Amino acid sequence: MVNMVMELSYALDTFYFLMCTALVMWMAAGFSMLEAGLVRGKNTVEILNKNALLYGIACFVYLVVGYNVMYPADPISSYIPGIGFFLGADNSVEAVVSGAADAPYYSTMSDFIFQAVFAAATMSIVSGAVAERMRLWPFLIFAIVMVGFIYPVEGYWKWGGGFLDELGFQDFAGSVVVHMAGAAAALAAVIMVGPRKGRYGKNGEIRAIPGANLPLAALGMFILWMGWFGFNGGSELKISNVEEANAVAKIFVNTNAAAAAGMIAAALLARALFGKTDLTMTINGALAGLVAITAEPLAPSAGVASFIGAIGGIVVVLSVLMLDKLKIDDPVGAISVHGSAGIWGIFAVMISNDDATFIGQLTGTVCTFLWMFTMTIIALWVIKKVMGLRASEEEELEGMDMHECGMHAYPEFGVEANK
Repeated sequence: MVNMVMELSYALDTFYFLMCTALVMWMAAGFSMLEAGLVRGKNTVEILNKNALLYGIACFVYLVVGYNVMYPADPISSYIPGIGFFLGADNSVEAVVSGAADAPYYSTMSDFIFQAVFAAATMSIVSGAVAERMRLWPFLIFAIVMVGFIYPVEGYWKWGGGFLDELGFQDFAGSVVVHMAGAAAALAAVIMVGPRKGRYGKNGEIRAIPGANLPLAALGMFILWMGWFGFNGGSELKISNVEEANAVAKIFVNTNAAAAAGMIAAALLARALFGKTDLTMTINGALAGLVAITAEPLAPSAGVASFIGAIGGIVVVLSVLMLDKLKIDDPVGAISVHGSAGIWGIFAVMISNDDATFIGQLTGTVCTFLWMFTMTIIALWVIKKVMGLRASEEEELEGMDMHECGMHAYPEFGVEANK
């Protein structure tokens, strides 16, 4: 009877893990739709190609090497992980039903695929920030380096049992480990490729470049919102008893509350600042609320989660405006959503989690940022020397779709509509 209960518990937790994986995988569609909606029509096919191929590359590279860097069997030290290739065998029935304290409670394969879609999500943050001017294949080469090496090392520091975990750095589902990490890489990439032509005037004026399909961008937001239930909920790892089931339900409630509050706060602030309710700020407010609560979606009450999300919505609006003043061109607001809101979220952990300390949270944030930013600069510098990074002025003017992909996203509107 005991063996049967343990097997059922193992099966249920594994099934839940896999369903959460499917939700997080669906976020790839959310990133694709969001970015395709916020770029110009002449660059839509290229950004879709980036998102589709980065997902495939991320999953393959993480299978070959990334997972074994992030979760090494024999780490060299708490700072330097080991390295290995491909996956070993899954858990045996004997190990599951042994009754030992360290008996596995879900499939190792389910853990891998859950972590793989997290790695892909981290890389997706970069694609939107460099949209409309970074060439396709240099971006994909960078994706190999980032998912195979750069991201797994900082992931090991926290989730693989490295020095940040030993230090007590608290990051439940990745406000810093995933989101700010991706934003740090995106910031480095944006600095390397520079702003889009015409984005900033010689006298410092900021020129808006509207996206081609805001309905698509709004759809992308809702897909991401839906996927976030798997992102945060799956990070609880278990659901097979009353305590864990209640915890998962609370995570879902807090995740939803933070997104809703972030959206409302961003819309109200945009209305106060601009006199209009900017849809892009509404969208990014919801996403910022989601990023902010990701660091600790379980400990706070729904009211505190709403507060954390609302501040995230305010932070993202102010961050977008600040980056524009600094002439850091981010077409989709990825750096602000995932970086600025991620930093707020990691320190907001201290509101409800007594294990979090200011020094621990600060150390984790600074170490992750410096690693991701510095290694991205180095990797992109090498790629730039070998094959270049940025589209030519002619390619940028005419659109990357035809030059990189040989087709238009909206051919029925004619070539002029894609300029």
